[in-house]
This record gives sequence, C-alpha cells and structure tokens, in this order.
Amino acid sequence: MIKLSKRLQTIADRVTAGARAADIGSDHALLPVYLVQTGKCPSAIAGELNDGPLQAAKRQIAEAGLAKAVAARKGNGLAVLEPGEADTVTIAGMGGSLMAEILETGRLAGKLEGVRELVLQPNVGEELVRRWLFEHGYVLQGEWLLEEDGKLYEVLRALREADSPTDVTNAEVYDPAFLPADMDAERKRCWLFRMGPYLLRQRAELLPEKWRQEHGKLKRIRAQLEQSELAESRGKEAQLREEMEAIEEVLSCLQTVKPSSSS
Repeated sequence: MIKLSKRLQTIADRVTAGARAADIGSDHALLPVYLVQTGKCPSAIAGELNDGPLQAAKRQIAEAGLAKAVAARKGNGLAVLEPGEADTVTIAGMGGSLMAEILETGRLAGKLEGVRELVLQPNVGEELVRRWLFEHGYVLQGEWLLEEDGKLYEVLRALREADSPTDVTNAEVYDPAFLPADMDAERKRCWLFRMGPYLLRQRAELLPEKWRQEHGKLKRIRAQLEQSELAESRGKEAQLREEMEAIEEVLSCLQTVKPSSSS
C-alpha cells in the first residue's frame, strides 16, 4: 500500500468516495494509485505533460497491479480527459495562475463536463484559484491549511453549484460580515479571496503564521524600494504599505472574533 505525504493525504481525504478521479500533473501517480488501491475510487486517470514523470507514473501503476483501473496519459492539463469520464479532478503542487489557466482552458474545451468536484492545492496565488471557482460555477466547501517540511500549503475543495448543499452558496461562503467594518465591500471580497473565507472564519491555527510570513516578505521588498531613487518606486512602496496595513488589520480583527463552527 502506498503511503502518501501529509499534503497528498489531505487531498486524498477530501475526494468523495466512489468518484472517478483524474489527477492533473500527477508526477509519479501516487495519488491516483492510492485512491484506487484503498478502494476509495473505482478508477483514476494520471495526467502528465512530461515524459519522465509519465514513465514513472506508468511504472508505479504497473507495480501496484492497477493497469486496468488507473490510466497514465500524456497531455497538457485537462486535455488528457474526455468529457464526462471523471467526477473529481485533483490538481496539486503548482502556482495558482497556472492552475486557473488549466481549469479555464479545460472549461472552454468542454473537459469539465460532468466534473462535480475539484480538490486543488495551489502552492502560491491561491486567490486566483478561488476567484476562478467563484466566477465559473463552483462553490467552495472547505479549506485546509497544513504544514509539511517547513512549508505551508492550502487545500481547497469545491463542488459545482448544482451539487452544492442549498445552505452553501457563494453568497454565504463569501459573506464579509466578520471582516473589519472600515473596509469597503470590494476590499473585503479581495481579502476573502486572498486569505480564504473558511480559513478566516474558522481562524485556522496556521493562518496567522502564513500571513506573518507574507507580511515579512512585503517588508523586505519595501525596504529595498526605499533605497531606490526612481519615482515609480514611491508608488510601489505606498502600495506595499497599504497591503501590509490590511494584513495587520485583518489579523488583528481575527483575534477578537469567535471562530465559526461552519465547515
């Protein structure tokens, strides 16, 4: 039996039992092999663009004796799928910009037809993924923030709007009522996309650490800009200052808000 890393296990645990799964950018096919090996999924597809990882995926599948249940396919993003052959798509370990691009390209090509569930783990740019889900008919069902090997990762699970429970709508998920009152509606929505509505509402244990790290990065960049004599550096510096103040404001607000019990 394959043993997954904490990050991949978190993703596997969020996949709905009985779903036909497709893992995009599957590398060594660890996740799809695990899902079928454990009986959680009846079948799976491991999609990979590069020959090296594709061959590694095929070896992994063969060694597990799952050649009939797990297919390794070469292709770019969701191009490895035929419409209607997957219920759940997982994508992990890449930037949010690329992930959103893969989802949008697949949507336009009809590859998301029949896909009711997305389980996504962007390394950076999580707000781009949340915004894509919000704008294209998927509703976040939950978010998880975990630490592995000194790095922090976010896992997002979303369902198609038609499959989402009636009390879990985008209006409900992105309700900004608990954010600082002096923020305008647009800024509140922006920070919900950036920090995660569930993570914020539940005051996820690792959330302050994640955003203290981000605050520290911005502080270092701002210090470098202060050394520049270019006029445009002043504008960038002011923008960073505003962003840092918003992070401080949201985190300060969270310390006074009781965590929500919603999942």
